[in-house]
Amino acid sequence: MAAKSVNKSEVARKTGLSKARVNQLTINTDTKLRADELYIIAQAIGANPCDVLEFVCGGIKKQKSK
Repeated sequence: MAAKSVNKSEVARKTGLSKARVNQLTINTDTKLRADELYIIAQAIGANPCDVLEFVCGGIKKQKSK
């Protein structure tokens, strides 16, 4: 959201997510983002959901099988 200069309160209003949830998603890196949240946030900020997914998950590496 910061990359698009979007106000978190505005995102909360547009998505129906609580302000606390939006803050949690943007501040705490351990917070799990649900697919439905990703989709409605992408719509609210005028972004392609696939681009948002790539931004959020792009650094994840495949775990080694045991």
